[in-house]
Amino acid sequence: MQPKALLIALLLVCAWNWIRGIDGDVGEFLIGVGSYDMTGPAAHVNMMGYGNLDQNSAGIHFRLRARTFIVAHQNQGPRFVFVNLDACMASQLITIKVLERLKSRFGNLYTQENVAISGIHSHAGPGGYLQYLLYSATSLGFVRQSFDVIVNAIEQSIIQAHNNVKPGSIFINKGEVKDAGINRSPSAYLLNPAEERARYSSNVDTEMTLLKFVDASTGKSVGMFNWFATHGTSMSRNNKLISGDNKGAASRLFEDWFASSSSSSNTNSTSPPDIEKLVEKAKTIKATGGKACEKQSSQASKVRKKEGDLFVGAFCQSNVGDVTPNVLGAFCIDSGQPCDFNRSSCHGNDQLCVGRGPGYPDEILSTKIIGERQFKTAVDLFTSASEKLSGDIDYRHVYLNFTNIEVKLEGNKVVKTCPAAVGAGFAAGTTDGPGVFGFQQGDTEINPLWKNLRDVLKMQPSQYQVECQKPKPVLMSAGEMFDPYAWAPAILPIQILRLGKLIILSVPGEFTTMSGRRLREAVLETLISNGNGEFNNETHVVIAGLTNTYSQYIATFEEYEQQRYEAASTLYGPHTLSAYIQEFKKLAQAMAKGEGITGPGPSPPDLSSVQISLLPGPLGDSIPDKTRFGDIKEDRALPGRGYFTKGERVSATFWSGNPRNDLLTEGTFSAVERLEGERWISVYDDDDLSLFFKWKLDSSSFHLNGLATIEWEIPNDVVSGVYRLRHFGSSKETIVSATQYFTGASSAFAVVRQ
Repeated sequence: MQPKALLIALLLVCAWNWIRGIDGDVGEFLIGVGSYDMTGPAAHVNMMGYGNLDQNSAGIHFRLRARTFIVAHQNQGPRFVFVNLDACMASQLITIKVLERLKSRFGNLYTQENVAISGIHSHAGPGGYLQYLLYSATSLGFVRQSFDVIVNAIEQSIIQAHNNVKPGSIFINKGEVKDAGINRSPSAYLLNPAEERARYSSNVDTEMTLLKFVDASTGKSVGMFNWFATHGTSMSRNNKLISGDNKGAASRLFEDWFASSSSSSNTNSTSPPDIEKLVEKAKTIKATGGKACEKQSSQASKVRKKEGDLFVGAFCQSNVGDVTPNVLGAFCIDSGQPCDFNRSSCHGNDQLCVGRGPGYPDEILSTKIIGERQFKTAVDLFTSASEKLSGDIDYRHVYLNFTNIEVKLEGNKVVKTCPAAVGAGFAAGTTDGPGVFGFQQGDTEINPLWKNLRDVLKMQPSQYQVECQKPKPVLMSAGEMFDPYAWAPAILPIQILRLGKLIILSVPGEFTTMSGRRLREAVLETLISNGNGEFNNETHVVIAGLTNTYSQYIATFEEYEQQRYEAASTLYGPHTLSAYIQEFKKLAQAMAKGEGITGPGPSPPDLSSVQISLLPGPLGDSIPDKTRFGDIKEDRALPGRGYFTKGERVSATFWSGNPRNDLLTEGTFSAVERLEGERWISVYDDDDLSLFFKWKLDSSSFHLNGLATIEWEIPNDVVSGVYRLRHFGSSKETIVSATQYFTGASSAFAVVRQ
């Protein structure tokens, strides 16, 4: 080799070693992460999850986000995208529209094959974004604003992750989450074979699987995604604040923890505050009335929002079907006694049996506690993660018509799945959210009153459906209902993603604990037996629930016999799980053998053109005479003793416009500002668990004036100083008027850290 060539080679080796990172180890993958606001309309939109007509959004607990990671081997090699939504579930129509946008922007780089969109199952987000009528009835049909903000957030988070792709390493870790979920249908679980149950120490899965993403060039962590099963029902069916529930809270806690642990700055003063000076300073600053302004975005200066310093922490959902975060158990609200074990009712009344979270009766506290329990496990796994992933990136995807799948059982017996239907136990609801009167979980017959109503409405099932769904008593044969458009999905996607030894099963529904175990075991066994040694018992399989579309529950055949809520909501009949296992094994076999699949399957319908939308938009805002939008109505920022301290609440109420006028995406409706010198600096906003934005119409006058209340629960780590509450909003005089933006602020108040 010539000296010049040798020198060039050495320089190339040095450059490559620099790319490999400070530990001299090349990143095994290309990695990218992204995150974007998808909060949605914070007023008058029915929330998705409980099906409660009275549960309409009226403010924000904390904002919702779409969080994404992309992994690849090289720029032209295989890659996949995983998106985690602070939403109740994924939507087939959202998936269709996102894929259309990605094709327009990236060509065939991201398709139905390698994009997974998963929901955390929060029951506290705006609904109206699913295309099937069964899931949009309580939201009065399709809600364009809910739909658009989610589609946009997914697209923007993927773009962000795509633009951030760089060499990196991925570490995997596993551990137990304590006291974050119990089985809400233990009597159904007990119907599974005793020898099968004996293999497990619990009737719920307690394992969390975590991925840690590390930038190879800097050695810095850029992301964390984990999978763990517990329902997003810490917030009750009576809650009206938009919230990511316990998993969203865990994400917020983790991202803030990472930001604070990575920041070198320390704003907490160690010297005792001069209380008198703080109080006197606060008294000199009065509330500022409504001021016209340009559209506001968040002014927060927290580390997590710094450009170029993005870290994404996501808490994803798994086989959540029968797992509740209301870990104290279910009790009768009239007597305080435990509910009936088999029926989850009290004196035959399902509406009296309600689960209790660890902060009972404070649901926001329960949300925080269950979020903290997941967060703490994730921190332990993240900080101790040392097993680096390597190996192939791969994926398989297929669409299936789940209404008529032939399933071969043991002994070569052939059975079929059924058109979608829900049973009487579906209407009973769960201990997380009781249903309507006249039903109990486990019902094998339909109340005559409801049966007659069903038949009058011409919603009775066909005889084929009655026989196919047994022992489910068919309350609503959604798969046979197409007026004015389809009530339930028929064509569903199933998908396998591979990241080295990690196998992710994308399922379009809620598998119960035992259903998920059976599916994972079947896929692992298939991979091992067909993979020529590439797969072994170290291969780790996780379920990503509520992914790409939604089709309710998947109970085991044995659980289906009892017809509790999960079984009554298993749409495609008693052999639904067997169909999933059969079809996933086909994908697993193709992946293990390095083969393709016979075809993508039938395409799901795009029903966007036939959606019905009955929810009216904001008709225009009004406020009392001689006031301006943003003016203070009630200012409770001045306590009797002159200052506030940790744990206390400060609040102010402003005359305001409807939050649906502008969602202020990637912005904020509320802020807590601290006085630094002569400037007000935003330190808390809509993203924070301590700050609450509440909106309502003042019914005391004929004009129904809008009111926005901002409440701040002062955190334990608060910095002593002078603060105020700030409100950002928008208004429209009529439905066709231009949008006007305004702001207002409370009086200043002193906060003392004691």
